[in-house]
Amino acid sequence: MGITIYGCGPDEAVLFREMAPRFGVVPTITDAAAAGANVELAFGNRCVSVGHKTQVTNPTLLALSQVGVGYISTRSIGYNHIDVRYAETVGISVGNVAYSPDSVADYTLMLMLMAVRNAKSIIRRADVHDYRLNDVRGKELRDLTIGVVGTGRIGAAVMDRLRGFGCRILANDNRPKTSADYVSLDELLRRSDMVSLHTPLNADTYHLLNRQRIERMKYGAFIINTGRGSLLDTEALVSELESGRLGGAALDVLEGEEGIFYADRRNTPIESKQLLRLQELPNVLISPHTAYYTDHALSDTVENSIVNCLKFERRNQHG
Repeated sequence: MGITIYGCGPDEAVLFREMAPRFGVVPTITDAAAAGANVELAFGNRCVSVGHKTQVTNPTLLALSQVGVGYISTRSIGYNHIDVRYAETVGISVGNVAYSPDSVADYTLMLMLMAVRNAKSIIRRADVHDYRLNDVRGKELRDLTIGVVGTGRIGAAVMDRLRGFGCRILANDNRPKTSADYVSLDELLRRSDMVSLHTPLNADTYHLLNRQRIERMKYGAFIINTGRGSLLDTEALVSELESGRLGGAALDVLEGEEGIFYADRRNTPIESKQLLRLQELPNVLISPHTAYYTDHALSDTVENSIVNCLKFERRNQHG
């Protein structure tokens, strides 16, 4: 059986070449994202694997269907880069992969600690040999109430870690899945010193934290986002940070990150004014959608992409 792997980075390619033979799978690997111009690479393979970094357009889905693709496994938990309903209408099923939630959960805790300890300012000052104490003292997590929005595998793993710090934890989810203290979103925003976003991005959660909701947050509160950029209204966030109402933000994902993150942009202008403004602010940490990126998670992702495709083939043979 063959699988075509689109948008495959060098590190993923090494793992696909290593693992595929163990599963009796022949990989066709390209670093190019799936597009109309390269669908012939999937010819003869019912299953393809795509990355999360590039939108898979509807014309591409139709073209893949026309060369016989019946299943797309995205190497991500979220699949907001694929129109799943449209894919179904052209006969393609879409599956996501589970990978170690610990990668994103560890990173989220790191961002929380860096945010409340003013790490960006401290490191920037130390880099230019200014070793004075910061004017703003740090906070200890045990003194804070932390709101976790979305308590799937990653949100739950974040809460597991937070318990060790002795802070108060509030949770919000349409379908409560853990023994946490669940409250409405408005109550969580009103009571939390820090809010961390872990809910999937869809039509219902787009700008979940909009201007009105951000304005309901506690004075001096922090926002952490390792979910998806569009869970947060970036324009509203910038104005609340600039006014001093919010204590800070740590964002691993950002609206409009496509075409900016994952590229070396040192010598090309950045068009996103919001990104440039956020990076100027001393109390905002930006990282380029890297929370998931660990040895363990990458290995899980590649293995589960192959397993997903094998399960699809088996279902079809028995169906």
